[in-house]
Amino acid sequence: MDFDDQLRRYFGTPDLAQVTTSAMQAGVERMAVDLGMETDRGRRFALWSLMYLLGAAPDLDVAFKSQEDREAARDFMDMMDRASRESGA
Repeated sequence: MDFDDQLRRYFGTPDLAQVTTSAMQAGVERMAVDLGMETDRGRRFALWSLMYLLGAAPDLDVAFKSQEDREAARDFMDMMDRASRESGA
């Protein structure tokens, strides 16, 4: 899954700075629908990760059936938190 392709798919551009508020809301809604329908674990995790980065990810127990996937998501969240602290964001 290419990140820019996903941004184009859901928001019409790879540049989130160009996305209007309404387009962001619509894109996130489409992502939520796709997440609910996705059966491939890797694709599901990638989609959830993008939603997490946008502040729109569902709770782990809603998004992932397996404990292993929930743990991977927690690791991802921890990694993003550390990266944010280290960059001063």
